[in-house]
Amino acid sequence: MATTTTNPLRDARDKRLPRIAGPSGIVIFGVTGDLSRKKLMPAIYDLANRGLLPPGFSLVGFARRDWENEDFATVVHDAVKQYARTPFSEEVWKHLSEGFRFVQGTFDDDAAFDTLSDTLKELDETRGTGGNHAFYFSIPPSSFPIVCKQLARAGLAEHLPEEWRRVVIEKPFGHDLTSARELNSIVNSIFPPESVFRIDHYLGKETVQNLLAIRFANQLYEPIWNSHYVDHVQITMAEDIGTGGRAGYYDGIGAARDVIQNHLLQLLALTAMEEPVSFDPKDLRTEKTKVLSAVQLPKDLLANTARGQYAGGWQGASMVKGYLEEDGIPADSITETYAAIKVMIDTRRWAGVPFYLRAGKRLGRRVTEIAVVFKRAPHQPFSHTETEELGANALVIRVQPDEGMTIRFGSKVPGPTMEVRDVTMDFSYGQAFTEASPEAYERLILDVLLGEPSLFPQDEEVELSWKILDPIEKAWARKGQQPEQYASGTWGPASADAMMARDGRVWRRP
Repeated sequence: MATTTTNPLRDARDKRLPRIAGPSGIVIFGVTGDLSRKKLMPAIYDLANRGLLPPGFSLVGFARRDWENEDFATVVHDAVKQYARTPFSEEVWKHLSEGFRFVQGTFDDDAAFDTLSDTLKELDETRGTGGNHAFYFSIPPSSFPIVCKQLARAGLAEHLPEEWRRVVIEKPFGHDLTSARELNSIVNSIFPPESVFRIDHYLGKETVQNLLAIRFANQLYEPIWNSHYVDHVQITMAEDIGTGGRAGYYDGIGAARDVIQNHLLQLLALTAMEEPVSFDPKDLRTEKTKVLSAVQLPKDLLANTARGQYAGGWQGASMVKGYLEEDGIPADSITETYAAIKVMIDTRRWAGVPFYLRAGKRLGRRVTEIAVVFKRAPHQPFSHTETEELGANALVIRVQPDEGMTIRFGSKVPGPTMEVRDVTMDFSYGQAFTEASPEAYERLILDVLLGEPSLFPQDEEVELSWKILDPIEKAWARKGQQPEQYASGTWGPASADAMMARDGRVWRRP
């Protein structure tokens, strides 16, 4: 009987080969918006330029504009030229653009969805997309029901044995727990849960995924990744811009719903979760869900949270408007542009360790980071003067920009005296690797086409996140006060500093 032999070197090499999507295409609803122009279209081109899309890949835009296929191709071309990460190649562009189609219509237009169905059938025949299509909802949640209904009516949500249909959903996924459950019910009535991909673009960033490598591929950190050694954790997402052109979306949403409910709670889950049995999507999600279900809110929510709203001030060298002076913002708006919360995780690993999450606009600089701050050494045989410039050890993962990691520790200052001062040791993606990190949307779009759901939150994660945030939002609503003003270019309201000071801690200055 013949025996099968394996070649370890070949097997290892095969695992490192790039993942290439099979026959497939994407339909973008909301294709005329900024997200499509600045992120989705360039990401699709960059994937094609890297050889990760199938030869017959198709891109279909759906909108009300009176465009022909050629007009749509011109729009994509301009977006790619302006925003793509990889160099422009006429050969790649020519081949990719042959699969572009545009369908004009509104979401309540049956005929337009019938045309979309015919267009996808034509692409299956001419481009070999094989009936495999992802529907990207770059649209407001209020439009989900009608689009889902139309896809089902036109037969575009059917799952045949040799074909797949997937739906990709952008945030916000609801504005509270009740609305999130309603949206889950609507989408899941048309698409099975394994075919629903909720985009959280932070989970596609290389440094976020590197957090798993740092923890579980090294023996160095995991033994001290617990309450015996960690004093607290700070997760920060700071922006130096205002609302920009998003005033209509942002007002009434605010920093907590816009950022903390999704991005920052997902970063918390990855930071605090136990080692999964494997990196299979089910195992990874199981550990994240355990963490989110173990999150405990403080009893006094107002004392352990902070809300702010940026006022006018100097942002760098420019004088900028306050939030209430921005175009499209009501003069009496109580929407927060800064939010900070404190939570605990009721597990053996993290008992007694507070997690502080903050997000804001018009802050000192643009930065997203996870800072694990360690307890001070239990015994220091030094005088106060020898260590007066010594802070707590910290491991800081920089998600953006300048992706990388910093370790802060104490070191002796050269000289005749024993003086200890903080120093840092840096790892930078840009310096350590010759290949530039792909954009998050590149990774996530490719994962959708491959049917790889590891980086996409499912129903339970979304609902658990709202269970954490809803009581805070309700406490703020009951108080009913205007958020505390903070000057643009600073690091938020005084109440956020006071929240930390009550715990004997301070915010890191990124």
